[in-house]
Amino acid sequence: MALVAADMTFIRQLVLERSAIALDEKQHYLVEARLLPLAREAGLPDVAALVSTLRNRPFSEQHRRVVEAMTTNETSFFRDIHPFETLRTRVLPKVIESRKAEKKLTIWCAACSTGQEPYSIVMLLRDQFPVLRDWSVRLLASDFSQNMVERARRGRYNALEVGRGLPALCLVKHFDKVGAEWEVKAPLREAVEWFQLNLAGPWPSLPTFDIIFIRNVLIYFKPEIRSAILEKGRRHLAPHGVLFLGTTESTHGLCKSLEPESGGKTTYYRPVGASVGGGSAVTLAQAGGKGR
Repeated sequence: MALVAADMTFIRQLVLERSAIALDEKQHYLVEARLLPLAREAGLPDVAALVSTLRNRPFSEQHRRVVEAMTTNETSFFRDIHPFETLRTRVLPKVIESRKAEKKLTIWCAACSTGQEPYSIVMLLRDQFPVLRDWSVRLLASDFSQNMVERARRGRYNALEVGRGLPALCLVKHFDKVGAEWEVKAPLREAVEWFQLNLAGPWPSLPTFDIIFIRNVLIYFKPEIRSAILEKGRRHLAPHGVLFLGTTESTHGLCKSLEPESGGKTTYYRPVGASVGGGSAVTLAQAGGKGR
């Protein structure tokens, strides 16, 4: 049985209340595609039957799985490439210079999905910035979906996933072949601190970050939620810190305490009045070498 308007309204309201993600009322096809596997797993004939079982029950594990199934988890290694080039050539050298006395670097990937973004950053740090070998480097990664967090922590990817954006040299150097999959080597997996977090809800106690990635997730929230997330992100950003958003996202009209700065083909954001990232690009040699 196809979803009726009332069923679609129920799903949209459930997802909005629990994740703050606003589904388009015309996305029936997406709801059907995402939730039919859950319905079949529960021994139900269709999504309408699944909705019927959820309607008059308290929030349960099944409700949580429905909400998580409706979140978008599109990602890839070194996604859009230009932000990572800007991170390598402009942002990290400046941040490293500002933190060289403490020898501490703290980064957060706030919507990590299946983990390709934080693993891309770890590979970049290890291959291009040997100066960090004796530093205290913390890389935190979070996602709304606990299932995605667990999958990211395992660090296993199929051939299609490693074929999207991952350079062959990185695959050979940082992954082990395990059956039909590729597994991120243990030192890289252990370099990331994983946790579940709904960006639209209360945040736990977090450190001050030098770099924050909140990429390709704000577009799913209403403007007032986007603004709240950006303001909270700003409060957790060091004075010299930098925020990366997705290529179609910006702080315009949402957060006055962050201002844009152009870095090659990428725009990133910093606290108003800060000076990180300005001027000419800093070379890798100035940052501590050309890698190992």
